[in-house]
Amino acid sequence: MPLSLTWQDISERLLLAVIAGAIIGLNRTEHGHSAGLRTTILVCLAATVAMIQANVLLATGGKTAGAFAVMDVMRLPLGILSGMGFIGAGAIIRRGELVRGVTTAATLWFVTVMGLCFGGGQLGLGLSMLALGSLVLEVLKRAERRLPRGVHITLTVDAALDGPDPEKFQHVFKNLGIQATTCDFTVDKVGQIRRMHWEFLWQGRAKDTGPPPALSQLAEWSGVLAMRWKSY
Repeated sequence: MPLSLTWQDISERLLLAVIAGAIIGLNRTEHGHSAGLRTTILVCLAATVAMIQANVLLATGGKTAGAFAVMDVMRLPLGILSGMGFIGAGAIIRRGELVRGVTTAATLWFVTVMGLCFGGGQLGLGLSMLALGSLVLEVLKRAERRLPRGVHITLTVDAALDGPDPEKFQHVFKNLGIQATTCDFTVDKVGQIRRMHWEFLWQGRAKDTGPPPALSQLAEWSGVLAMRWKSY
């Protein structure tokens, strides 16, 4: 980092931070994730300005003869990274055995480091991060959808009180090799309906949104009134 900065240097770094944050943010917004356009731009700009501030302070005298403390300007970007850890932790949600938001948290951390590169004047390194980050978020996401993986499923079945009970469904799941993570049911005696709810892990693809044929046949059972299937 140079000891003296011009406004042209500062403008270039801020402009690249906005452009890079916007490119990553547009990808996240397009796919409906929480850390979208404004969030990634603000995070990248905050990291960039913190690093620019540290760059400006490099020429400042560290300690006078009568001083007790030494100014360490590199603690400023380190504090930015520590603070990003709290924001990233808040983006992660745990629901039973399912953990969501890890990619969002990693994206925020990635954008922070990219902003530190721009703020420190490592423009080539920051642009390389932008290219690789865009590749991971866009191209690898498409490839990931085609790979077999564990898909989290919620299955809700409404059945008449004299229809199939939860034990009968559990027997079918066991024969299919499905291990339910949660299972509960409620009984509506007024409407004469038993509502059963399961969550389990199914080996499929992320793009598969419908139930497999073996489970879709459950809707044809006598006494089954409705069946809802959701994968995520």
